[in-house]
Amino acid sequence: MNIGIIGAGNVGGRLGKLWAAKGHSIIYGVRNPLTPKIQTIIAETEHNATAALVKVAAEKSDVVVLATPWEAIGEVVFQIVDVAGKILVDCTNPIEPNPEWPLSQGSSAAEEIAKRLPGFKVVKAFNSLGAGNLSDVTFGTVHADAFMCGDDADSKKIVAQLAKEIGFETIDVGGLRNAEMLESLAKLWITLAYQQGIGPNIAFKLLHR
Repeated sequence: MNIGIIGAGNVGGRLGKLWAAKGHSIIYGVRNPLTPKIQTIIAETEHNATAALVKVAAEKSDVVVLATPWEAIGEVVFQIVDVAGKILVDCTNPIEPNPEWPLSQGSSAAEEIAKRLPGFKVVKAFNSLGAGNLSDVTFGTVHADAFMCGDDADSKKIVAQLAKEIGFETIDVGGLRNAEMLESLAKLWITLAYQQGIGPNIAFKLLHR
């Protein structure tokens, strides 16, 4: 599968390396593909990973992964708004306010993205644990859960398979209207890890009886 990862920071870089190792073709969508930082990430990802401008990466991909800070979302949307027919995995969390994209009570970053990118099938996922845990989502004998939501069932199945390939168990939380809950879950993770001093080596798990 061709996976375009918009953003090559902690989340995007780690996901790219993991999926490349599973045989997927990775293309990082960035402002400048030729910078030393991006070239280093490409080399570390291996498996013929490449980088391109954001729109080109989206156009060449089957699945587009949005892994930028929330503050940068407006610039990305402007560049890919004309692309259509792709699955878009939204990993963002609106922790810091974005004056260009104010969120009303009950709304979510994922829903706002979906409104402004009508050509994409948006799935919220990979946003509820720290980036450092993505490289190993096994805690003892337990696999962390990847919570996801979206309005297109087939798209969620594809994203769920990508999550399982890198060690997650998956939980379908329903339609995209529930993305606010997943974004709140990320805020809970941050509170526990840093404000309560538990540390970042934690993840959420739904237990069954």
